[in-house]
Amino acid sequence: MENPARILIVDDEPSITEFVSYAMQKEGYLTEVASNGEDALEKIESDHFDLFILDIMLPGIDGYELCRRIRAKMTTPILFLSARDSELNKVVGLELGADDYLAKPFHLAELEARIRSLTLRQFTQQDVL
Repeated sequence: MENPARILIVDDEPSITEFVSYAMQKEGYLTEVASNGEDALEKIESDHFDLFILDIMLPGIDGYELCRRIRAKMTTPILFLSARDSELNKVVGLELGADDYLAKPFHLAELEARIRSLTLRQFTQQDVL
């Protein structure tokens, strides 16, 4: 990638953040990790990201509230990656402003495809604007 997309992965499970971060770096993305909502907000305030991957069940500020706060300030794509797989959880996440929702456990190929789609759309919109 000429200008690789920057992804912030927010999950309190190190096994998830390490796995997703490693897989996305292999695909050419730049990744940052936060283990809770407060740390994520600090990173968002101090850096630019092209995509946010959020878990719902986070200590402190949960993923829903983090999504609300991100949406209040920016249109950067948000993908929920959560063990909460009920239809209601998906609908709530999408209505709060998420662009996509993928339930855990997930297949890496599907996650990669969703990330490619969201980041491509983000870069295409920036080119148009």
